[in-house]
Amino acid sequence: TLFKDSSKKVQDYANNAFKTAGMSANEYMETVMGFSASLNQSLVANEGNISRAADLSDQIITDMADNANKMGTSMEAITTAYQGFAKQNYTMLDNLKLGYGGTKSEMERLLTDADKLSDSFNLQKDAAGNLKYGYDDIVKAIHIVQENMKISGATAKEASTTIEGSTKAMKSAWENLVTGIADGNSNMKQLVGNFVDSISTAGKNIIPRIKEII
Repeated sequence: TLFKDSSKKVQDYANNAFKTAGMSANEYMETVMGFSASLNQSLVANEGNISRAADLSDQIITDMADNANKMGTSMEAITTAYQGFAKQNYTMLDNLKLGYGGTKSEMERLLTDADKLSDSFNLQKDAAGNLKYGYDDIVKAIHIVQENMKISGATAKEASTTIEGSTKAMKSAWENLVTGIADGNSNMKQLVGNFVDSISTAGKNIIPRIKEII
């Protein structure tokens, strides 16, 4: 309902989240629903393009997972922070451990820093010189800062190169498969293929360790 014509894209992102965010499709969608309405409203106001919400939602989930993996913060605390940002509540910005405190002025400092780091991020000001930004700008700014801090991509790397990350991805792929069995509209070929690929990846990480132990 919230993503309208982009719902298929969101579902595809959700099905792939076992690799990018270490989540099952259901976990992905439950997390997305916490901020999707605010994101849609912000995009419609700033860009007039609601289809961008699907891409930015996936970016948010991936950034959340990468932050949790790299900085050691619980996913719950990070999710709460992002949900707060959607309500213009910045008190939990410090949950992300990016070097910014939990105030509006600190959020605006993050936005300003992102503007300096990326040519594609165009921070706007009103006639009085005050910053003009929506939820989508906050999402983009956090992503830019995390990229600059080499946090981005941590979850996907863990899912392909570590025992813990690959087994977590395998578990999520299995949950997707079990859910898909009960759904007559699911793409079983894709779900089975994802699960088999996740087993193969986990095996490549686990078998060498087993050999060494033996």
